[in-house]
Amino acid sequence: MQAAMDKLSSFLERGRLVVLGAWIVLLVAAAPFAAKQTEHLTSGGFQVPGSESEVVDRNLERFEGAQRERLAVVLAKREGATNAGVRAEIERVEAIAAELPNAEVAPGVAERAARQSGDASITIVPLTVHGSQDELADLATDFRDELGLEARDGVQPYLVGQQALWAGMQDLVKEDLESAEMTGFPIVLLILLAVFGSLAAATLPLALGFASVGLTGAGIHFLSQATDMSVFVTNVASMIGIGVAVDYSLFVLARYREEVRAGAAPDEARRMALRTSGLAVTFSGLTVMISLAGLFLVNSTTIRSMAMGAIMVVAVSVLAAVTLLPVLMRLLGRRAYARGRIALVLGLIARRFRTARRHRGSTAPGVVRSGFWERWTARVTRRPWLSALASAAVLLALAIPALSLDFGDGALRQFPEGNETRVGAELAAKELGPGAAGPTQIVARLDEGRATDGANREALAAYRSELRRDPEVAAVAAPQPSRDGHAALFVVQPRHDPESPRAQALLDRLRADETSALSRVADIEVGGTTAFTEDFIDLVSGSMWKILVFVTLFSYLVLFLLLRSVLLPLKAVLMNLLSVAAAYGVLVAVFQHGWLDGLLGYESLGYINSMTPPFLLAIVFGLSMDYEVFLLSRIRERYDATGDTRTAVAQGLRASAATISSAALIMVAVFGVFASTGTPSIKEIGLGLSVAIALDATLVRLILVPATMEIMGRWNWWLPKPLARVLPDTNFEGRSAKRAPAQA
Repeated sequence: MQAAMDKLSSFLERGRLVVLGAWIVLLVAAAPFAAKQTEHLTSGGFQVPGSESEVVDRNLERFEGAQRERLAVVLAKREGATNAGVRAEIERVEAIAAELPNAEVAPGVAERAARQSGDASITIVPLTVHGSQDELADLATDFRDELGLEARDGVQPYLVGQQALWAGMQDLVKEDLESAEMTGFPIVLLILLAVFGSLAAATLPLALGFASVGLTGAGIHFLSQATDMSVFVTNVASMIGIGVAVDYSLFVLARYREEVRAGAAPDEARRMALRTSGLAVTFSGLTVMISLAGLFLVNSTTIRSMAMGAIMVVAVSVLAAVTLLPVLMRLLGRRAYARGRIALVLGLIARRFRTARRHRGSTAPGVVRSGFWERWTARVTRRPWLSALASAAVLLALAIPALSLDFGDGALRQFPEGNETRVGAELAAKELGPGAAGPTQIVARLDEGRATDGANREALAAYRSELRRDPEVAAVAAPQPSRDGHAALFVVQPRHDPESPRAQALLDRLRADETSALSRVADIEVGGTTAFTEDFIDLVSGSMWKILVFVTLFSYLVLFLLLRSVLLPLKAVLMNLLSVAAAYGVLVAVFQHGWLDGLLGYESLGYINSMTPPFLLAIVFGLSMDYEVFLLSRIRERYDATGDTRTAVAQGLRASAATISSAALIMVAVFGVFASTGTPSIKEIGLGLSVAIALDATLVRLILVPATMEIMGRWNWWLPKPLARVLPDTNFEGRSAKRAPAQA
């Protein structure tokens, strides 16, 4: 493996202009496609194949005029509005519906709406829609864009319906992410300036981050031509791409500067950076991609496409860190490793301050004071069991609330008060009832006969009466026979909105009902908006164990190959699980139990969004493995040189702790910005990632790792001889020096 990195380094030295030219051509060619990456993305993809809601949705084709979703336009009069203005808006709605596929304003609807608009403060124009769930999701997005958000002649339009909520959520998330990126990038640049003390060196990781995200955007565009890709894929790729690209570049660049400061020539320093940190970055990226690949175990187009985009951006980031970055370091020359004037002055002041403190200390002449990380390691390893148990106890205490984690989904309550999407939904609910936005659909497939037969007709009528007696049912339409007459459709309007706990309880009762007369002559299946959401939640929550097994198993295998140890990878996996569990606990405390409600703009929803736990597991596990690989590879490198575990841990921490801390600080700062956005679903991901990475970089890397390695002693490096003979040797020792004697 080291030989392969050496060959790569030699190739980059000889063909640096070719490599740079290839990257420039790629980026220039990718730019127009990256700009169009959202054109073919879908806002759907949440349907669960084989679920009861999907079966009902599929059976709706059997019923004449049955609609999967309800969409309508609410026209609200504001100051200066006239009836002529309302009629003009009704005509505009008709024109938009005529232009877009899968939508129309039924004959007579516009005229009736115009007649009723005289004295009314709001006018509702219902739309007739048809098509698959994904087509209707795209329709809502397109209709919203065409309708616009601005009032015309005092008439404010709102698109309402469940799919309209999700279309509005997409816009809100995009705004939040753009705001977070505008705030996060300057923070990253400031941290990099503090780390490197050079503007040229600080801009390199950011440049690679932009390059990685740009190339990935073009890849998303091409993938969306061949398969369904969710609109959320661009947000995930951007969030993860900037983080990992900056981290990987930071690791390689920091090692290069370290080698130069140690006296190596720049070309030798670049070779050393590639064969050590470059190799660690490659394995780290592989681990992150494997973790994200676990999301493919969830049979959801949305989640799989988001995983695909995240894997792509990680792969591009690794490629950029081991090919483009060394070339840029070569072209920048001294500016890539030299500190700027301000940094030199500050460093001189700090050095004099440390010298003065040392003179005031009690160190005897001729005695060399040990460095901070050697002293830190000595303190931790002096009482390893106490250190390990105390830090593990903190993580476990933070994880306790996760035992009550509840999955949930919904858009309405995520909008801030006053948001136009929420205002429109509230206006429609006052006029039509909260449950009108997402009715429940029940399909009764008759065992024998037709819906018009006497006995079947009586059973259908009795079932409708039962439904109307339920306190959570506002209205039930008469059963509609299918085209062939062997099934009937009930459209039930809940008394509360379809995302509410009461609507969910109604769904549970309807699905659990096996005592009705209709259940004896028909197979009853319940679908609709609430069922659709609940089935997606069940899919995700039921897939968590598969993701966990996949991520832990394959992460262990990658670290096993990298570290040539049986127990170190197992320890790393267990520690990462502690970090993830602690992050889950904090999320449940904040967003489910509401411990911070009223503070920092947080308002609990009473549940955790269903897509947050699997993504948090995959991303945190992958990013934690980044730091684990970087730290343990340095420790293994020093162990190969010294043969002493305690010395290797101390020297490995000294060599990598500053870089890991800087990388973690960047991640925490960026994700912390996302945690302060307006959308709870984005806040959850931002806060969860911030907490997990902060805990991982402090309690885990600085306490648990050295403490447990001291406890395990030589067992850290245990590898059965049969395996040692067949496994590839990563040989992390940077130089070919012989092993130094182990220190007593």
